[in-house]
Amino acid sequence: MARGRFLLVTSPNILWISTDQQHHQALSPLVATPAIDSIARDGARFDRAYCTNPLCSPSRSSMITGKYPSAHGCWTIGTKLDESEQTVGDILGAAGYATSLIGKAHFQPLASTPELTSIECQPILRDLDFWREFAGPYYGFQHVELTRNHADEAHVGQHYAIWMEQNGFTKWRDFFRRWPTDPDEPVRRHRWDLPVDMHYSTWTAERSIAAIDSAVAAGKPFFTWASFHDPHPPYLVPEPYASMYDPADVRPGRLEPGELDRMAPWFSLTQQADPDFSRWQETPYANHGFSSHRVAEDQLRRDIAVYYGMISLVDDQVARILRRLDDLGVADNTIVIFTTDHGHFLGHHGLTAKGAFHYEDLLRVPLHVRWPGRVPAGSRSESLQSLVDLAPTILAAAGLPVPQAMQGVNQLPVWTGAAADARDHVIVENRHQPTAVHLRTYIERRHKLTVYRGQPWGDLFDLAEDPGEIVNRYDDPAYATVRHELALRALDHELQRESSRYERIAVA
Repeated sequence: MARGRFLLVTSPNILWISTDQQHHQALSPLVATPAIDSIARDGARFDRAYCTNPLCSPSRSSMITGKYPSAHGCWTIGTKLDESEQTVGDILGAAGYATSLIGKAHFQPLASTPELTSIECQPILRDLDFWREFAGPYYGFQHVELTRNHADEAHVGQHYAIWMEQNGFTKWRDFFRRWPTDPDEPVRRHRWDLPVDMHYSTWTAERSIAAIDSAVAAGKPFFTWASFHDPHPPYLVPEPYASMYDPADVRPGRLEPGELDRMAPWFSLTQQADPDFSRWQETPYANHGFSSHRVAEDQLRRDIAVYYGMISLVDDQVARILRRLDDLGVADNTIVIFTTDHGHFLGHHGLTAKGAFHYEDLLRVPLHVRWPGRVPAGSRSESLQSLVDLAPTILAAAGLPVPQAMQGVNQLPVWTGAAADARDHVIVENRHQPTAVHLRTYIERRHKLTVYRGQPWGDLFDLAEDPGEIVNRYDDPAYATVRHELALRALDHELQRESSRYERIAVA
């Protein structure tokens, strides 16, 4: 029997697993990720998936709204997604799904004002009495369990801290940085003495399983987002994961001599010891990545080795969730989606932090999809995918109408092998300052164009001839026609992706 007004008789469960800031190549064979690999082995792997914005809040907001940041309003970190925005969780919940988000949300900033309120800020993050009373609804998720920190950051708290105390780990504050912050506090690096069974990845898996169990016991289809925090820096993880990978075996990305000379000025500044980025600072809030990226070779290798260990810890926890689907007998009717919110730099192009650097390393994301009987097992695709497509595709898979305001496309025919492509381009936005750091990238199968607001420079890469993006062809006369045609198509697609909240129903 259908469990909602619009639900199909056999409405699929949806398990959405995400990491944070994972390079699209940071999987097997570089990293031991058998559980994540199994999603692709039993389903499909999409090698040309992209974020809508290379920062957490805007990208995650696009994932649940099906809109680009310029449309949903959460245009960078430090701002918020308005609570009035309709999300995929809202629609699924209204149709009878049990909706839950466990782990990282980051839909709201680390500060709150009367005009721009946030519950993801201090001192609320550590107000455990508040979180004992609040578990949703939140942005379409009927049930949420959250924590905001990465590694030992002082922003730890919320439901994760409550869980640690419930498990007898009452001295959890000793393993995290102090709040209020203390500039003289020693910095932990690489090896963390936090017990693995008290790690937030362990918590995310355990509580995601609990949410799934609850839905199955209630006889409801579930939409559960298991939102893991790693491998986002700082590079810190407990044993055995801290020593799982030998830094001597790590191969960092490289900077080719002279390659940044053809890029926007802020690229080459990253290679200075004490760079001055003040010309691009309009607000009091810093630009991510606008600092020196120079890291000693031995430290970079160690950082990457721990980054890999953080991923393997997540993978072990993903395995627990997948096993639970089998134990409950619901795996065959569950769509499993694995992705991340944006990529990362591990020495690629001399960069070691995200920012306004639109290389594939930062914009491309892993995307694996499993749906037994619907998504061909072991398939692999170069079709262009965007995280803005997830919401409409999930709704289509559940047999629900896609709101007109959603700007993503339905990728279900591509996922199931019925179509080769659903889009011929992707667009990535990045507005990190009101005007001074504002860029947009248009990507087709072969070429990629980035324009910068009010600036004479730009990026043009031929991904077929130069997959490593070493030679910027923006000012190359041999690519003048290509640049012109790309710009026209990009502008046309800007018109096409304009959304409307309402249909026109009268002449006036």
